[in-house]
Amino acid sequence: MASARSALLICAALTVTTIAPAQAGPTGEKLVSVANATLAKVSVPELLDPNGQPQLSQPESNTPEVPADGQAVPPAVVQPAIAHSSIDRSKDLASMVADLRGAEPGSRELECLATGIYFEAKSEPLAGQLAVGQVIANRTDSGGRFPSSYCGVLFQRGQFSFVHGRSLPHVSRDSRQWQTAVAIAKIVDEGLKQSEVGDALFFHARYVSPGWHLKRVASIGNHIFFR
Repeated sequence: MASARSALLICAALTVTTIAPAQAGPTGEKLVSVANATLAKVSVPELLDPNGQPQLSQPESNTPEVPADGQAVPPAVVQPAIAHSSIDRSKDLASMVADLRGAEPGSRELECLATGIYFEAKSEPLAGQLAVGQVIANRTDSGGRFPSSYCGVLFQRGQFSFVHGRSLPHVSRDSRQWQTAVAIAKIVDEGLKQSEVGDALFFHARYVSPGWHLKRVASIGNHIFFR
């Protein structure tokens, strides 16, 4: 029994060493040794250009553009915005103020201009507030006679009594008078409405008489304006 079993094991071993792994084909075809087999050619899509860069022959029309850095460009998102310059200049001052009234001026310079208008003319009619804002703006364009920025004009020593040091006084942003001053500041800054004070550089309240030897330009509300 042992010798018969050994003989069977030897025969099995010889069979494994003489039969090479084969590739199965259709029924009736001979088995072909892997060593002699020819691999079938598989067509590969042309996704590479000669320089090795990926390219698609017919991209979908809604596929995002991909720039050289490989980052997809997202679709443009249009944010609604209201530009001051889009305000209809034919509107009267009150309508412009209603359109532009808000708590935030949008910049430090406009905050300075609005602060000047607020503290000097918040109880004045809109035309009077516009005139005060116009004087501050005129000073920035005075060719070096005054500072060239709204904040510079406001902080110039001895010019505005409500200014102390280099800090703007606190104003409640919820106040309607402040929000009106913000609107007037935007109108002045954009040149949306011209004041009748023209190129005036100075003003004072009616109840004082400083004795200035200047050209009187206009009188609006509680202020008299000079050049």
